[in-house]
Amino acid sequence: MRAGRRPPESGAASPSPRARADCPFESGRHRRGEMMTVQGVLQLVVLVVVLALLAKPVGTYLHRVFENQRTFLDFALVPFERFVYRFAGIDPTKEMRWTTYGLALLTFNLVGFVILFVLLLLQPYLPLNPAHLPAVPFWTAWNTAISFTTNTNWQVYGGESTLSYLSQAWLIVQQFVSPVTGICFFLAVVRGFVRQNSETLGNFWRDLVRGILWVALPGAIAAAVVLIAMGSPQNFHPYTVATTLQGAHQTIAQGPIASMTSIMQLGDNGGGYMNANAAHPYEAPSAASLVFQLLLGFLVPIGCIYLFALMVKDRRQGWAIFAAMALMFVPLTLLMYHAEAAGNPIINHLQLAGHANMEGKEVRFGPALSSLFNSSTTAVSWGSVAAAMDSLTPIGGLVPLFNMMTGEVIFGSWGVGMVGMLAYAVMAVFLAGLMVGRTPEYLGKKIQAFEVKMSVLAMVVPSFVILIFAALSVMLPAARAGIFNPGPHGLTEVLYAFASGVGNNGSAFGGLNAASPWYAATVGFAMLFGRYPMYLPLLAMAGSLGRKQRIPVSAGTFPTHGWLFVVLLVGTVVIVGALTFFPALALGPLAEQFAMQAGKLY
Repeated sequence: MRAGRRPPESGAASPSPRARADCPFESGRHRRGEMMTVQGVLQLVVLVVVLALLAKPVGTYLHRVFENQRTFLDFALVPFERFVYRFAGIDPTKEMRWTTYGLALLTFNLVGFVILFVLLLLQPYLPLNPAHLPAVPFWTAWNTAISFTTNTNWQVYGGESTLSYLSQAWLIVQQFVSPVTGICFFLAVVRGFVRQNSETLGNFWRDLVRGILWVALPGAIAAAVVLIAMGSPQNFHPYTVATTLQGAHQTIAQGPIASMTSIMQLGDNGGGYMNANAAHPYEAPSAASLVFQLLLGFLVPIGCIYLFALMVKDRRQGWAIFAAMALMFVPLTLLMYHAEAAGNPIINHLQLAGHANMEGKEVRFGPALSSLFNSSTTAVSWGSVAAAMDSLTPIGGLVPLFNMMTGEVIFGSWGVGMVGMLAYAVMAVFLAGLMVGRTPEYLGKKIQAFEVKMSVLAMVVPSFVILIFAALSVMLPAARAGIFNPGPHGLTEVLYAFASGVGNNGSAFGGLNAASPWYAATVGFAMLFGRYPMYLPLLAMAGSLGRKQRIPVSAGTFPTHGWLFVVLLVGTVVIVGALTFFPALALGPLAEQFAMQAGKLY
């Protein structure tokens, strides 16, 4: 379920306040919840090992695709690629400056937004609407069009009860093209580090076409076939009306679920066909299906790490980035699992339950797999969740919130997470240069004032948007009316909504009227500010770096492939995130955790 996307226990349009309880709580006398199991920890360890093993083959394939080398799909795709270029009047050999590349990227995204926005508003007059669903409200259409254009896929509606088959199908189109624009952005930035004395960063249209034809389409088709084999429906049948054992009538939604789920997970989109997302048995019929989707979401991001290493011709640089990401991902996931396995001490004290926190979780998945999936999707920025975020313990909810507040650079989505980490790397070598009194260098390029300013701008603008919109939401009456839970939990919900929008993640807590005009409009703006103000400064940085000459490695060069750099990079990410958001987190999830320990729930 992509909560907020609403979790199953709360809807965007109807209040579902979190239960509050005041009960005596004596430390040490309550029944303890279940603790973490070896099997649960091994799931995380195996995932990281598998990702490390997959990075090389996936990255090598991506390198062959975008460096125009031979692949096993060329016999079928090269003729079609040439046809696309001729039909669209594209010269794939024409290189672009960073300004032209950025303009092409923005124009393509704008066209996608306009088409989707108009289609949602005119839905009742268009075909493939067997349920005769009405037009999508204006602000919901605005929010949704921005959401699927920016690869956020935040949903403030129930997909099966709001959108026609045609609308859902166009969402699938956006789920193909939006992640590919992210990898185009990544390619342009890395070329800035790789090239010398160059004014250009490649051709956006060539990168886009090859990304769609060689990566998104074949990957999604293969994944859809696997999901169909695992039990996900794939049809255009009218909804089925069934009679329950009690004699009531129930409408069972169906449709092209497998195809949307495949690109949803592979493209790190997360916008599910069903409102409950991965917690719905049609989208994840089994635990094996959920694990398969988990690997799909990581596939291209970890491939981009190795692609980066091949482009800069130094595999050690890629493994250093991978190690930094893993060093953040593993402890945060274990922290979330520990909090959910220990459960709620107040409930354990009342002896209503002596086990893990299972509120809002699928019994099939339990706390271990649910924690692994939810932590992964907020680190990798695809936001499809298998348990209700709103039902997590305060510390459990803090982990995905912090994942997004780092800029979602812990693996991140298609290329965008890697570019965010490169911005942090520029900052890290700048700090290292200050400490030793040398001009900072990264990948053979001098890091000067312009590059530092652009990387800082890419970090500051999204953080500023989160905090400003959150502050306004707890001040203005129209915004406060949409917060259904009081105290620190309500603040956490607001922070999470804007962090998710800015981070282009799309998951959310329940208990917030995300479909109200205020949140639909402001979260829409947050999605825009979270993506494009990051794109332009870092493209400008890449353009500046591409014009520079590479500097030979000397005895005074700070090595950026060893553990010292890894630790410095992790420290830069954590410190920047902590210093920026710690006051807000202290008033939200941390305050709620202390209140829970004192015997009070919100």
